[in-house]
Amino acid sequence: MHGRFAVPLSAFAAACAALLVVSTAVAQEIRDDRREIRQDRRAIRHDGRDLRQDRREALQDRRELADDREQLREDFRAGDREAVREDLRELREDRAELREDRQELRQDKAELRDDRRDLRRDRRELHRDLYQRQNDR
Repeated sequence: MHGRFAVPLSAFAAACAALLVVSTAVAQEIRDDRREIRQDRRAIRHDGRDLRQDRREALQDRRELADDREQLREDFRAGDREAVREDLRELREDRAELREDRQELRQDKAELRDDRRDLRRDRRELHRDLYQRQNDR
């Protein structure tokens, strides 16, 4: 022990070891939080792609529905009963597809909303933890 603030070497080594353990644990928590944020971002991108794809499919089904309605009108005017029956069947099928697409669209929107909420929560936790650790020093 030398100097005014003499500390036994074993106590100093123990304090350093404890500090190393705590800082390693803190660093691991920060890495885990950042990993969760990256996962949330990936999930958001994936859900965004699904949402855009579902919107394209719904738009295509709406176009097909409009085409089927137009064909039905033309066949009705022409008096072709068999074609009208076929057009009505196609119209019902397209409506069913459109309903399914809308349901998928709603699900994708909900997933995207949940992923964004998770990302905001993870970011808040990370920043809160970093701020708290900074003030603890």
